[in-house]
Amino acid sequence: MNELLAVREAPASYVLDSLRIRPGCKQTDPLTGSGQGLGVIPEDWEASTIGKNSKWMSGGTPRRNNAKFWSGTIPWISGSTLKSAEISTSDQFLTTEAVSAGSKMAPVDSTLLLVRGSALHNEIRAGLVVLPVAFNQDVKALVPNITVEPKFLTYYILAQSGELLKLVSSAGNSAGVLDTELVQNFKFLKPPLPEQRAIAAVLSDVDALLASLDKLIAKKRDLKQGVMQQLLTGQRRLPGFSGEWEAKRLGDLFTFSGGLSASRDQLSNSGYCYLHYGDIHKSSKIFIDVAAEFMDIPKLDVHLNDVIPSALLKDGDVVFVDASEDDEGTSRHWVVVNREDLPFISGLHTIVAKSRDNSLSNGFKRYCFQTQNIKQQFQFFAVGTKVSGISKTNIAKLELKFPPLLEEQTAIAAVLSDMDAEITALEARRDKTRALKQGMMQELLTGRIRLV
Repeated sequence: MNELLAVREAPASYVLDSLRIRPGCKQTDPLTGSGQGLGVIPEDWEASTIGKNSKWMSGGTPRRNNAKFWSGTIPWISGSTLKSAEISTSDQFLTTEAVSAGSKMAPVDSTLLLVRGSALHNEIRAGLVVLPVAFNQDVKALVPNITVEPKFLTYYILAQSGELLKLVSSAGNSAGVLDTELVQNFKFLKPPLPEQRAIAAVLSDVDALLASLDKLIAKKRDLKQGVMQQLLTGQRRLPGFSGEWEAKRLGDLFTFSGGLSASRDQLSNSGYCYLHYGDIHKSSKIFIDVAAEFMDIPKLDVHLNDVIPSALLKDGDVVFVDASEDDEGTSRHWVVVNREDLPFISGLHTIVAKSRDNSLSNGFKRYCFQTQNIKQQFQFFAVGTKVSGISKTNIAKLELKFPPLLEEQTAIAAVLSDMDAEITALEARRDKTRALKQGMMQELLTGRIRLV
């Protein structure tokens, strides 16, 4: 229960230390025809279904070949844009004629629910309409009756995501389908209207906190990006440092080699640590600490004698991917932290860069390849259409500008590392708040915890 007190940080939060279990509950029978047991609920709550408490509307898509339909100001919601708890805009806009010709307006305070789309294999998407929007045929608009607080209905559906996902089936084109009849017959626990509003207000406060954290994280990332571009190009110098920077080709700073080819299917939990290029692509981090992350790193069961020495990753090595499906990905890389010299094998589609000398500090390596100049050089030398690739020969041609003094490199890395730590702490706080919200939804929307 102490965890719930964290929401007091929200901009206009309720004081949740007044939450308590209210005596007086009742046992409910399974809903007729649905087979859903509702168990024990508060005496003044009603056991019903979603369908009995809402009117359902279907949307549509105007003709795509009529450009005039798609040049208006009315946001048009589809599965790809139904991603937030409140719906007000989109990346596509209709005219009033388009709405009449093929779509439909969703009433403000209705809940939009995705009922068809590939996203349904992983998540339930629902959001409250706060400004007039149109919507397509893959989305239903649930208009609550006068006994239901609109935002309460939205939160209730999101809180039941786990159970609703069990109702999703597959269509012929691999899209997920959420059967509307099953959702209409799905259980709905309805508190008195004042309590619905109080619950919705508490959860809205947590959403406001999450939104403020997201905004702050984005601001800190932008700030770091600006500082990084200045410090890593010499435009801005830290106090106590002066003098000209050096410019060298990567081939003068590193030797380059490939890794040991192995498919994802060959990896398991036993053997030696193995770095798959896909793990670099899907991660936002800039280094990998072998000892700290040992249990999470995939393993390859192989004899070390079968691995060329250059594919074994040492402390300070840089591992670049040699292929990407987009230009931005061509420069993706990790710096290896391996002070204990644990066997760590670089894998398929990787380029291993090992330092020729001590020109670059290991901390500086984590950031010096993230400048726009370096990324543009990667994109210039990358070849391919659907997949962009860069060779060991071309990566050696890239030019890097850096301060010759290791003390300045270390100072720059320390500034950027502190900014990373601040962002990481904010992200952890946001993730904890999200988990807290999920727990609160489960407790408040089932009556296990009541608001006084």
